Amino acid sequence: MKIAIVTGGGTGVGKAIAKALYADGFALALFGRRLDVLEATAGEIDAGGERVLAVSVDIGDQAAVEAAFKTVIGRWGRLDLLVNNAGMNAPSVALEDVTAAQWNQIVGANLSGAFFCTQFAFRQFKAQSPQGGRIINNGSISATTPRPQSAPYAATKHAISGLTKASALDGRAFNIAVGQIDIGNASTDMTTRMSSGVLQADGSMAIEPTIDAGHVAGAVSYMAALPLEANTLTMTVMATQMPFVGRG
Repeated sequence: MKIAIVTGGGTGVGKAIAKALYADGFALALFGRRLDVLEATAGEIDAGGERVLAVSVDIGDQAAVEAAFKTVIGRWGRLDLLVNNAGMNAPSVALEDVTAAQWNQIVGANLSGAFFCTQFAFRQFKAQSPQGGRIINNGSISATTPRPQSAPYAATKHAISGLTKASALDGRAFNIAVGQIDIGNASTDMTTRMSSGVLQADGSMAIEPTIDAGHVAGAVSYMAALPLEANTLTMTVMATQMPFVGRG
């Protein structure tokens, strides 16, 4: 049995990914801030609680991440997969109106959290036998092309691309594969506003199509199923009709 950690695993895309990995035979640790949400999702996926563990953690806190990883390793003894999915966005306001607190919160959730989780995954992957494992980062298509009024989110997601490449390089010698999935308009609570219209690069408002989060989960399932000698470095899964190719 393989062991996976999914950050932001209680809702949305993270929940869909967790369901897919569970169906693939993984045991799962769901990381997130709200224990009640995590426990509800864990119970929905695995009522017996044998293969799903809810772990409340602020991934922007390095010491808290270390403790969370110790909980997982203490339960199952090893780690095979980390899915760095957790993230948040700032309010859609002018760049100069983003507060320092908002900036720091988004950097903590989207970038520092992914880095801290990657650190402890690397330590475990290097130490265990057989050595190695896989990391899949949620980059978002904002890792390539930003939306208007999204500087903090876009900056952190561009940084995730750098983290993916750097950790993929650093992991080579230790049988660690690192890849990234860039998601466009998966249908979750975070994308409900798209049905009423979102700001476009030309200043207009437009309704944007979405896709079922299950399609994203299926892509992650494929990436996770590869043997460690193979890696999907980047993959984009998006709504076909969304304004991304040629955006702006």
